[in-house]
Formats: sequence, structure tokens, C-alpha cells
Amino acid sequence: MAKKTKNKNDVAISVKNVTKEFTVYEDKSYFLKEKIGHLGRNKKRKHVVLKDISVDIKKGESVALIGVNGCGKSTLLKLLNKIIYPQKGTIEINGKVSSMIELGAGFNTDFTGRENIYFNASMYGLGKKDVDPIIDKIIEFSELGDFIESPVRTYSSGMYMRLAFSIAVNVQADILLIDEILAVGDAHFQAKCLDKMKELKAEGKTMVFVSHNTTQIKSFCDRALWIRKGEIVMDGPTDDVLKKYIEEQG
Repeated sequence: MAKKTKNKNDVAISVKNVTKEFTVYEDKSYFLKEKIGHLGRNKKRKHVVLKDISVDIKKGESVALIGVNGCGKSTLLKLLNKIIYPQKGTIEINGKVSSMIELGAGFNTDFTGRENIYFNASMYGLGKKDVDPIIDKIIEFSELGDFIESPVRTYSSGMYMRLAFSIAVNVQADILLIDEILAVGDAHFQAKCLDKMKELKAEGKTMVFVSHNTTQIKSFCDRALWIRKGEIVMDGPTDDVLKKYIEEQG
């Protein structure tokens, strides 16, 4: 059930009667010969991931999406980021979104780290004149040093993710969508990321957070949505929702 808000202008995210389904093919063959051999016999079915869900998230709220794997929480996050779209219902976003769902998905591996800052920031609607004042801040946060002038294809996975995270948290977004991303890098960089997220929360940013880490959820989120089999079964204060959820998991 959607949380009621007194003023529509206070709402950062409004999800109304959203349903998302995927087509699942039962024929798992991947080779062309097998595809031709099974032509006309490839069975498929609809898998409903989210079922007519509605929720409002107010500006400045930090909300956790919790539930077992496959319940639909990451799908909802991707819908909010417009990576995918619903079959039914509407989603309204009021503010600039920064996504920490598929970090670095827009990188060009032949570009240097510096070039990719400009390239990736353009996906958030920032031009060169917007990036110039913050690029030193992004580079400093990433701790990449001289590697910032090297092609991204030469980066380790940790370096790649550090650069992507550094861009995502410095593009001056109003809404942050976060999917288990605070496990990036070594212990030092993880702690740095957590401190940055706390800073952004204190600034009044809206956050939607998918995580199985209950400590992180309690640290960041005042409110939690428990999703079970594509439906919101509980929406309330984080401690209350986590308690019920943990009890059900046994």
C-alpha cells in the first residue's frame, strides 16, 4: 500500500499500480543447430516479477527494499532508473537520479579514466562545463592517481568500480538508487564510501537502497519496504519491518 503524503511536491518517487513481467523460455539451448532442431517447439511462459505495486517515497527519505533473492526488489530499482519499463502502471521521478546499480556500464574501455568521467557524467545530463569544477574532486575520491590517464581496459575490477562510484556520488543528483554497491573495493575504500553515503543522506538526498546487509540498512534507512513474490507485504519503520522479515526467515 502506498504511503500517503500531504503535498505532492514533497514526493521524490511515485509508483502507481506497476506490474512487470518477463518472458521465460523453457528451451535452454544456445547453439544455432539446436535452435533450428527445436524450431516451433520452444515453449515460453510469462513470469510476473512485480504485481500491481504502489508506493510513494518522499524527498529526503532513505528507503530500504528488502526480501529474498528473486522477490523483485532489484527489478523495482531498475524500473526506477529506467533501465527497464513496466507493462502496466506509472512511475514518476521528481529530481535528477544517480544510479549505483550497474556502475560503469557506460564506460568506454578505450578511453582514459579522465575521459570516461566526462563520458559517463554526460549520461547524468552533465556537460563539460558542469564536470570541469568537480573533476578534481572525483579523481581525488577515486584514489586512482596517475592511472586516471590510462585506458580503463587496463584497470582492475576494483579500480573500475572505484571510478564509477566516485562519479555517481559527485554528480549532484537528488535521488540515489543503490544496489549492494557498498561492497566495492578494499576495506579502506568501503569505509570511505559509507562515510560519503552518510554525508549525502545528511544533505537531504533521497535514497533507495537494496541490500542484504542489515547493519547497513539500519545505518542508512529510516523506512523499509518488504517485497515478497512481487508484492509489498510491509511498509514501515526499518526496525519493525526487519524484525518481521527476520522472523519469517527463521
